[in-house]
Amino acid sequence: MSDQTQNDLQKALSGVRADIDRIDGELLKLLNERARCAQKVGEIKAEHGEAGHIYRPEREAQVLRRLQDTNPGPLPGENITFFFREVMSACLALEEPLGIAFLGPLGTFSESAATKHFGHAARLLPQGAIDDVFREVESGHAHYAVVPVENSTEGAVGRTMDLLLSTPLKICGEVVLRIHQNLLSNETDFSKITKVYSHAQSLAQCHEWLNRMLPKAQRISVGSNAQAAQKAADEPGTAAIAGEAAAARYSLPKLVENIEDEPNNTTRFLVLGKHDAGASGRDKTSLIMSAPNRTGALHELLQPLSLAGVSMCRLESRPARNALWEYVFYVDIEGHRDEPAIKAALDKLAASAAYLKILGSYPVAVY
Repeated sequence: MSDQTQNDLQKALSGVRADIDRIDGELLKLLNERARCAQKVGEIKAEHGEAGHIYRPEREAQVLRRLQDTNPGPLPGENITFFFREVMSACLALEEPLGIAFLGPLGTFSESAATKHFGHAARLLPQGAIDDVFREVESGHAHYAVVPVENSTEGAVGRTMDLLLSTPLKICGEVVLRIHQNLLSNETDFSKITKVYSHAQSLAQCHEWLNRMLPKAQRISVGSNAQAAQKAADEPGTAAIAGEAAAARYSLPKLVENIEDEPNNTTRFLVLGKHDAGASGRDKTSLIMSAPNRTGALHELLQPLSLAGVSMCRLESRPARNALWEYVFYVDIEGHRDEPAIKAALDKLAASAAYLKILGSYPVAVY
């Protein structure tokens, strides 16, 4: 490159860089202006006795959807959502960092889901078991819980479903996380890998890949993928199946990326708290119900929803814990419980169901 060409390049770049510096200064000013507005919201809530409700999931969902709808590009909507979640997370933390309980240790997909929903300014509280995640919020040691409820290939997470039956907590949000599984190991030679650690669901999600690539390796189920990464980091001749967060946290090389059998492998998480979420304009309502043990009982039970034109997006049964061969049904419907048609349908359902528990109405996940 000639000196003249180099000078022309630097001159052109200097003008663009000056624009970037100016825009960064304006962004800094606007971000702090937004933070001051958020502080004013907190002050107004405190004056009216609502200081404990600093996080409003329906308001956050409305903001994110509006930003996605008006985004002119070139940044994709997913990046806009990520950026503004972090802005809102930092603004909330000026009042009080939210304590978020999730299934640990650090490095799990549950941590990734918690961070995706609440941002990096939240106070992460990893727990040893899903039961402990529920208890942290029930006891007031955490503001919210993030728990896995279903996977697109492996189905429902049974322990979460069972605990929803008895908890006083309410569903106030959901997170949908694309799951990429990686083979992590300090070993570079596949023939030296004799054990593969992972959570049972992750082992199942990579079953066919393991059959092809590591057919002789022992598959060992552990409590979480992060725990699997810890073990693989310490034991020669072992590997772990885990996500990006575990690879980074435990400094394990990714031998092979994206080894999940299903390319659209996705896990849905619930956000649980002590308060309801208001209507956001695009919501779900989750409930648990049971029907008398007789022919046609479930059909009769669901009829009020059908007659009201309410769309059901999930129906799953689980054994009732109080009687042999009795079942409870977990149902997700579209819409908020305060909408007139849904409220009327739920009232009719309550009159006919042997048992009915409304778990909560909450915004549909914003990607």
